[in-house]
Amino acid sequence: MRQLRLRQTILFISIIIFCLQACTTLTATATTLPLPEATKIPLSQQVTLTSISFKEEGQAPVYTISAQTPKFSGSEDARVQNFNQEVTDLIQTEIKYFRENILSQMSNNPSTTGSSFNAQYTTIFQSGSLWSLKFDFSGYADGAANPYYYSITFNYDLEQGKKLSLDELFPPNSDYLKIISRHCIAELSKRDIGFYGGFQQGAEPAQDNYRNWNITSDGLMITFDEYQVAPYASGPQTIVIPYSELTAVINPHGPLAMFSH
Repeated sequence: MRQLRLRQTILFISIIIFCLQACTTLTATATTLPLPEATKIPLSQQVTLTSISFKEEGQAPVYTISAQTPKFSGSEDARVQNFNQEVTDLIQTEIKYFRENILSQMSNNPSTTGSSFNAQYTTIFQSGSLWSLKFDFSGYADGAANPYYYSITFNYDLEQGKKLSLDELFPPNSDYLKIISRHCIAELSKRDIGFYGGFQQGAEPAQDNYRNWNITSDGLMITFDEYQVAPYASGPQTIVIPYSELTAVINPHGPLAMFSH
């Protein structure tokens, strides 16, 4: 009888030990399982593009300077701050040029309403990490017959934290400028703007001629400032080259890869 009870006691203790070991093993296994990673939110979805307004007026000489500067808010990421600094420098550089090369030449006794400078921007395209902006500048020198206009484009990859150059859209040695130039010349030739009145060189396949470009949903937009491919009266000219015309030279690993299919 005592032996039976002893056996039962030993069996009971063995079952308890087995259960404790099993529970310990399950707990250890559960705690070693990798935790699911938090979904990474793209940087472009973390920020909001706002603008900073600036206006300055003076009386000796009489002038007005106004500007809208884009700014990302919502993140202190270095790539965001780099964008903010670059566009601020861009605007300030143009304002400085106006002060030093136009305003400094003006008389304190205006012959008209004075001189002026204005800077505005437009978001042409945004998708994923790509942001394509166009800055339009206008100015007037007191006493001049006409105001003047020009533009500067700014294409930025927010994930990479850098401004894009035109050659990054195409593979090396792809002769992309010749293809772009050929399309633009053909388009400009159809317009009644006086293109063949001595302005053909403004559309030749030279890097500086195609400094103003924007990514759009329909194609690569080229902007020619006044006097570049037409006289002042015809104004600036813009041409959108369909991506289908550039398929052969689009870099499959570059910013335009999404449009190459």
